[in-house]
Amino acid sequence: MATAVSATPPAWPQPAQRPPRSSRVIQDRDILYVDNHLLAVNKPPGLVTQPSDAHDDSLEGRAKAWVQKAFHKPGAVFLEAVHRIDRPVSGVVLFARTSKALSRLNAGQRQRQMTKLYWAVVSGRPPAPAGRLEHWLVHESHQARCVDGPGGEARQAILEYRLVRAEAGLALLEVTLLTGRYHQIRAQFARIGLPLLGDRRYGAASDLPGGAIGLHHRALTFQHPVKDESIEIVAPCPDTEPWRTWSR
Repeated sequence: MATAVSATPPAWPQPAQRPPRSSRVIQDRDILYVDNHLLAVNKPPGLVTQPSDAHDDSLEGRAKAWVQKAFHKPGAVFLEAVHRIDRPVSGVVLFARTSKALSRLNAGQRQRQMTKLYWAVVSGRPPAPAGRLEHWLVHESHQARCVDGPGGEARQAILEYRLVRAEAGLALLEVTLLTGRYHQIRAQFARIGLPLLGDRRYGAASDLPGGAIGLHHRALTFQHPVKDESIEIVAPCPDTEPWRTWSR
């Protein structure tokens, strides 16, 4: 019988929008879960998950620095993201600390043994208090586009949502991904006329401060790659709008 383990730390304040390089480090309060095999971090909005030619500062780089300091490892450390969330999105990011953990977690994702739950603030109100969205998405030029059906490079995108709260022309939705496509939540809700708050790329009327959008990876549930445990990791929302209002 697997043992369920839940990790829910207290709320944490969002760092400054563009901190000086010397302060671009992960604090202990950002750590959601850690053991010899895994590290889960609460990513702030505006930071990429992994480094690229365009972005040298990344959550992965900061996480490696934290591991080196916390575990007194002067040399290189193995740490690789099991999944990514978009730069403007906040919330849970899981890293593998060993190649064995990475391989097993990747296999679990392919077998859909990992559950990802998001909170989304959208402009408008969905047509029903709960529902399922199914679209075909094409990934092109840093954006996902919904198309009429299968064919070519189109891939099926499926999610389920539940209305949590609605007021002042906005709605807070709990979203569960059943597939993991590029910009899936952003593109699918934009397709039905409910763009995420602050997501100008997908039709929002205005930006949010700090490069954020109204999307937070709230919880991640998966089978531990080594132990006989079901792990649930929950990320507090940033202490900024829209979450200061909508997560109360």
